Amino acid sequence: MTEQIDLFLFDQQVHEQGFALVCGVDEAGRGPLAGPVVAAAVILPPKEELLEKCPLLAGLNDSKKLTEKKREALFEPICQYALAYGIGQASAQEIDEHNILQATFLAMGRAVENLKQDFGVHPDILLVDGNRDPKMMKNTRTVIKGDANSASIAAASILAKVTRDRQLVELDKLYPQYGFAKHKGYPTKLHYECIAAHGITPQHRRSFLKKVLGNDD
Repeated sequence: MTEQIDLFLFDQQVHEQGFALVCGVDEAGRGPLAGPVVAAAVILPPKEELLEKCPLLAGLNDSKKLTEKKREALFEPICQYALAYGIGQASAQEIDEHNILQATFLAMGRAVENLKQDFGVHPDILLVDGNRDPKMMKNTRTVIKGDANSASIAAASILAKVTRDRQLVELDKLYPQYGFAKHKGYPTKLHYECIAAHGITPQHRRSFLKKVLGNDD
């Protein structure tokens, strides 16, 4: 059995390099055909302080490795016990206008700005999941598979994923014939069948559906 990686160790090492406020940044929803791309930014307290207040957060992990129930259970404790957090998003229309990478950076920038405004703090360094620098701050490190290696990035991945999934459940109420609550907008067989039967909604990313729409513009 593979030993669980201590995600807090990565953040602690960054702290020890002279960065007091380490902010993890991650996104959810780059691949779906519909809905926004959502990003979150999270600054956590030191491991011992955090787990003393909320032992449940020892279960922080890459959101993709957690069940929906586990992600939901961790969402509120992250918000309650983080030193600061922010959530931002870019709409389907913004994705079509800018492309998914730039829209993702837009969502990340909004998440960091919301963190600053809501909590009155400024991160000393951003740890961004992946290998692309959104160039929001001079002190930024990209971390490949960051959500599986850094506690703050993992926390951000959970906030982003849960926020987006909740939005798609709400979208399902507006467009019940599309099955958004089931597939969360991802390109499943069911989703394509629903598009074929009912067309697209204003929440669909037209740039992701060029073949379905029969145009290349």
